[in-house]
Amino acid sequence: MEANEELTLEELLEYDDILIQCHDNPDADAIASGFALYSYFVSKNKKVKLGYSGKNVIKKSNLVKMIDILEIPIDYLGLKPSPARELLITVDCQYGAGNVTHIDSKNVVILDHHQSIQTEKCRGIINPKLGSCSTLIWSLLKKTDFDYKSDNKLGTALYYGLYTDTNQFSELIGPLDMDMRDDVFYMKSVIFELKNSNLSLREMKIAGAAINSNVYNDKYRYALIHSEPCDPNILGLISDLFLQVDGVDICLVYNDQNDGYKLSVRSCIREVQACELASFLTEGFGNGGGHSEKAGGYLNKQTYLKQNPYLNIEAYITRRMENYYNSYTVAYAGEYQADLTKMKRYVKNNLPIAFVKSTDLLPEGTPILVRTLEGDANLTINAEHYLMIGIRGEVYPIMREKFEKTYQVLDSKVEMQLDYTPKIRNIIDGENYELMDYAKSCVATGKSSIYAYQLDKSMKIFTKWYQDTYMLGKPGDYFAVREEDHQDIYIVEQKIFNKTYQLDEDA
Repeated sequence: MEANEELTLEELLEYDDILIQCHDNPDADAIASGFALYSYFVSKNKKVKLGYSGKNVIKKSNLVKMIDILEIPIDYLGLKPSPARELLITVDCQYGAGNVTHIDSKNVVILDHHQSIQTEKCRGIINPKLGSCSTLIWSLLKKTDFDYKSDNKLGTALYYGLYTDTNQFSELIGPLDMDMRDDVFYMKSVIFELKNSNLSLREMKIAGAAINSNVYNDKYRYALIHSEPCDPNILGLISDLFLQVDGVDICLVYNDQNDGYKLSVRSCIREVQACELASFLTEGFGNGGGHSEKAGGYLNKQTYLKQNPYLNIEAYITRRMENYYNSYTVAYAGEYQADLTKMKRYVKNNLPIAFVKSTDLLPEGTPILVRTLEGDANLTINAEHYLMIGIRGEVYPIMREKFEKTYQVLDSKVEMQLDYTPKIRNIIDGENYELMDYAKSCVATGKSSIYAYQLDKSMKIFTKWYQDTYMLGKPGDYFAVREEDHQDIYIVEQKIFNKTYQLDEDA
């Protein structure tokens, strides 16, 4: 299967009889995703059914309330469901996987956000860069004429699906998850009620037992905790609580979820971003992400055991943690003294890029959040600051005086193919702005020079612009120092560097 095949919901309107299947023991994300698809196809006058199979009927209190309050028409299909007549769509799971009962169908579409384990040829989209399947379905609905914003119950379901699958938004993986959270209309009173019916007394006992079985590493000041199978939110509760212990900088909580291992990560030091650590721990076996302080990850058990048949998960995490701390160095702008004699001088190519005068967006002094593929960053609108938009969509500030010396504004239209269009959010009123709507083209003039060398080991840099979070350079990326300001140090990704800079032959 092509994991990221381009697919639109309009293409599926050729079918008149559609079965939407959640995985067995469906969670809030699966239910919300299926409900959103159901609502779309009903609006197109299709015969559609939403259901699930497996040994257990939904009994968890928050899910029962969710289905009842939001009037979600989900049916239990029994242990041996009938074949789908025309089209089967699996949501939040993959056809043929161990967590979903097989249903015969000539036509199958998969819509999922977990790591691909697909071997059968099916159409669909599998995007593990998303924190929830609800985000995937929302992104598909946005490309249709379906008015999803007018249905508060649907918006509430999607919001809650993302909320639960990302541990109360602490494990958001990418910018699309954040966009969905900010876009849908939801009923706060319903979310509040569902949040307060999520834990059972048994789950609280599981949390207590897990905390008592912690393993502490005094060298790196992290705690590793194993939990019995439980709702993923319990892992976050345990890690949040244990991080408050003096002497613990990092907390890792994990458990076995039948087809994989769920991991919750917490950090209270700026040198370790929880999202980056979660990604490192799950690399090759799943996905991980979130925020700098709170994150989560998932390792596919089938893939893991194939490569590590004799290594239990606790030993694996311990080994990876040792590898992690030995994998990088740290540099702080204002303190780090780069050895320019070991670096080469490069000049910037005359490639058109984009820029925005920050005061064209909002009044001076307005606090904003800049959202890019690299994550969120907080800035304040300043007449002396311009926002540069690089060839991949990366955003970085530049002083107006430096911009006017090194760049020429072009009359041509901004034409850039970006993986994700960066956005600005006004922190005061919450309004969002597409940065490219205000962008103008520019090109470097004369020689804009830097000193740089290629990294053979990961490096974390705290720049003069962002002192609370680091830029991460991986082997192959470039460590750079501006020629006119040796305290201005930063990372340039290898692909971007090769397109943007060339060796200065005159040096």
